[in-house]
Amino acid sequence: MASPSDSKAFLETEGKERIPCLFNPAELSLQLRNSWASDPMPGGVTPTLRYTGAGTGMLRLTLFFDTTDTGSAVTTYTAKLVGLLEVDSKLPGTKASSNNARPQWVVFHWGDFHSFKAVVASVDLTFEYFSSSGTPLRARAGLVLAQYQEDMAFGPQNPTSGTPRPHRVHRVQPGETLDRIAALHLGDATSWRVIAQANGVEDPLSVKPGTLLAIPGSA
Repeated sequence: MASPSDSKAFLETEGKERIPCLFNPAELSLQLRNSWASDPMPGGVTPTLRYTGAGTGMLRLTLFFDTTDTGSAVTTYTAKLVGLLEVDSKLPGTKASSNNARPQWVVFHWGDFHSFKAVVASVDLTFEYFSSSGTPLRARAGLVLAQYQEDMAFGPQNPTSGTPRPHRVHRVQPGETLDRIAALHLGDATSWRVIAQANGVEDPLSVKPGTLLAIPGSA
């Protein structure tokens, strides 16, 4: 099996275009995070953190482009990266009347490494070398990819993305019932079955005070 160093890295766009990296990145920086909050406690007591949802995964990498061997402008390659920031009106879900449009997502591939579906959050482009006529021949592009969906994994062996869909967690209080909790978080008491199913609760009357329940779709 080929290792990443034996394979050329590339970006695959939502439109099935393949944007090659002339040189593989030296490193990849991956950030996965959860969000936590706390309420101030009197008397200097350290508060207990409360989980408020999952954060967006971020992938950072630097790509290097050099066309000094051919003398052609390196912008042939860098322009494709910049183009990933532009809104694409041909994408599914585009609706001009409501100004609903977006740039396309991408997936970064390098050997056995495959990123989540991501949108290009930023491109930090630096041109480092020019021909005598002013043609840019060498460039460095700092790329930040922000996770777009949770359905892509890192590598072929990992079945999860590492960043679950955000949800709220509720601690059951004495006297609370699932229908009351559903009304509180989902605005509909009859949605208690959704909470029960998400938490594997077979008997809604047997939920004990202090139990932590995930509330689907509340974030």
